[in-house]
Amino acid sequence: MHIRIGTRHSALALWQANFVAQELRIAGHEVELVKITTTGDTTVTPLGQGGGVGLFTKEIQNALLNGRCDVAVHSLKDLPTQPIEGLQLAAVPSREDPRDCLVSDQYRSIGELPTGCVVGTGSPRRRAQLMHLRSDLEIRDIRGNVDTRLSKLAKGEYSAIVLATAGLSRLGLAQSFSTKLGLETMLPAVGQGALGLETRSEDSQSQQALRVLNDPVTETCVRSEREVLRLLKAGCLAPVAAHATIQEARLVLRAKVFSVDGSVMISTIVQHAIDLNATSLEDNTPEALARYATEKLVSQGADRLIESKVFG
Repeated sequence: MHIRIGTRHSALALWQANFVAQELRIAGHEVELVKITTTGDTTVTPLGQGGGVGLFTKEIQNALLNGRCDVAVHSLKDLPTQPIEGLQLAAVPSREDPRDCLVSDQYRSIGELPTGCVVGTGSPRRRAQLMHLRSDLEIRDIRGNVDTRLSKLAKGEYSAIVLATAGLSRLGLAQSFSTKLGLETMLPAVGQGALGLETRSEDSQSQQALRVLNDPVTETCVRSEREVLRLLKAGCLAPVAAHATIQEARLVLRAKVFSVDGSVMISTIVQHAIDLNATSLEDNTPEALARYATEKLVSQGADRLIESKVFG
């Protein structure tokens, strides 16, 4: 089978697309890459002000719908949770390290950063958590691909920056001066570290080809995380964090909602038994756990917190 993969031009996006392409070639398919420029690649405004949901996915999804490509490879944290008619998430490969990391040649932890230290991040979620931890820091927006951000750090424009560990690892850029941040310090974005492989709903051949790449554990965890974001109607640019793991046959879901300035945090941890081989146990699905977590967040005022802020 000949499969066309739609991808962004960035080094990280191309790494991800080539990873999927290689796995499909091993399975006996012919693969070509279709490079697509997205709004998120061209806008220079902060992410929270740059046009909202779908900045890095909309054009690739349009290419899927009009038949220009057969498979879209997304960083799952960038893929909106609201379904698009005619498209479906066909596979989720095994997840990379989901944690964020602090990158600095001077400091090894957020606690070490001096008052007024300039920290760069393009993520409203990271900004809010940094400000929640250290309101005395100066958080500045930073845009560009991973190499560009590291270059700005090297030039002294920032004392530290916060990046996804997965991106650095995939590009072979994991620095000796980067420090992974624990989940208690910085909870990741929904789907962080995971890839989402999207196809047309009617394209059963591509869906069948992609199933060999699907990891049931990762798929279960991100289904739970994404459902929290969908139910909160917050969007992937909101200061909402969620991360799920499977521990001893139990699905454990952590979720947090922040005010934009980090002054307010609402959080919950929920869990229930999970059977990866189950088919339709309505009360024991990843989505059911996400509903429970969302109810607990809303009972603490998460919906009002989200509605009171503009996230883009």
